Amino acid sequence: MDAATLHIVCPRCHTTNRVRQSDMANAPGCGSCHEALFNGHSTALDEAAFDRHITRNQIPVLVDFWAPWCGPCLQMAPAFEQAAAQLEPHVRLAKVNTDEATTLGARYQIRSIPTLALFMNGREVARQPGAMGAADIVRWARSQLP
Repeated sequence: MDAATLHIVCPRCHTTNRVRQSDMANAPGCGSCHEALFNGHSTALDEAAFDRHITRNQIPVLVDFWAPWCGPCLQMAPAFEQAAAQLEPHVRLAKVNTDEATTLGARYQIRSIPTLALFMNGREVARQPGAMGAADIVRWARSQLP
């Protein structure tokens, strides 16, 4: 693969696609399921899909670790969706329900929710606990990018 292409994991079928960097803003589609690779919304991930997105995406992945019983998590959910619309296609936004993906919460030592974690090249590079508004999520994420 040359420097002009990126691996992008489909948010629907989780297939890894090669996308030319010059096509990133032109609504690229998945070669397998033909759905849009970027739709301005976050992607719910289970444990298997999480590992695929974190290790195979060649764009940063911003993960919201949350739970359905958590008031601040539910309050932040619309802001996270607004942030997805602003950060894609340069950052993939994903949500992990820590009640369902308990091993991920343990693996990443999630002690409070909501917690945002930014992953690049398969490893966590930044973390921010607590609920935030859309503008703060976007600002924080962009401040962590190279």
